[in-house]
Amino acid sequence: MTLKKYTLAELATMTQSTLIGNPEHCITGVDALDSAGPHDASFLANPRYHSLLKNSDAGVICVDRKAPLESGKNLLVSDDPSVSFQRIMRAFFCPDENLSGFIGIHPTAVIHPSAKIGREVQIGPFVVIDQNAVIGDNTRLSVFVSVGPGVQIGSDCHLHPHVTIREGCIIGNRVIIQPGAVIGSCGFGFSTNAKGEHAKLEQLGIVLIEDDVEIGANSAIDRARFKTTRISQGTKVDNLVQIGHNTQIGPHNLIVSQTGIAGSVKTGRNVIFGGQTGIVGHIEIADQVIIASRGGVSKSMTKAGRYAGVPVQPLAEHNRQQVHLRKIEEYVKHIQNLEERLKRLEEKS
Repeated sequence: MTLKKYTLAELATMTQSTLIGNPEHCITGVDALDSAGPHDASFLANPRYHSLLKNSDAGVICVDRKAPLESGKNLLVSDDPSVSFQRIMRAFFCPDENLSGFIGIHPTAVIHPSAKIGREVQIGPFVVIDQNAVIGDNTRLSVFVSVGPGVQIGSDCHLHPHVTIREGCIIGNRVIIQPGAVIGSCGFGFSTNAKGEHAKLEQLGIVLIEDDVEIGANSAIDRARFKTTRISQGTKVDNLVQIGHNTQIGPHNLIVSQTGIAGSVKTGRNVIFGGQTGIVGHIEIADQVIIASRGGVSKSMTKAGRYAGVPVQPLAEHNRQQVHLRKIEEYVKHIQNLEERLKRLEEKS
């Protein structure tokens, strides 16, 4: 690999940042604040770690416009230092250099004659594409991807190894699906008779994933019973997430690992579910609701805000209750002392 290097002036232009320092200084790599050297770029995204910036040997540090500046440091000042640093990383580690060595359509791929394959599509070893599937331009299907009959996949997508897209599902443009994810698995629906026996209810709908969505590894999104499970534009789903049938996830949601969403839930814009959040079925969640990790949502939520607990309540109220709970032993002893004093007073009287 050819060694890349950029002057600070070039990085400032690349990241649309304001440069403080020597514009001719050269950067040849990236590293964390506490281990970066004089020719590495780094960044400070959280002001709590400002002490690391003061002691860092980094050749340049991406910082926020509101951060206190350190004299004698080369700084790239912007509204979002994390995004600036990401652009620098991409300059040094171009994704094209990390593509699979299997270019084009691998001879072990099994593609039905009726499938339509776009331009510059990369299809890796042992991929299966069933009848009437459509794959858009510049999309990459990694090893052992399974694309079911009638599936439509847009342009510039990347499906990592062992992804399964079941029949009829629709994937938009620029969608990333991490290894082992299953799109369009059957929803969990059964009819129970008088004997307590469970008969399967057929799940004949689809999953629709809109543009710019990312689905994490080993997540499962269930197909609707007869209509559509929808993941709206820009939503990011972490690893090991379960999304039930008929659910409508709004635009630009963040759904963190091990969250479970039951069927027929509807979320608004910019909703965030922390790790291991649980949501019961058939409820609605308003725009800009944030649920802290391990929150339990048992009814519809109509107001934006931060919530926590099981069942969830406003975060400030939850935190106050947690402070009291941490003192529960002290309260019990105090009550026991009061009971003893009251008993002695009653005996005297």
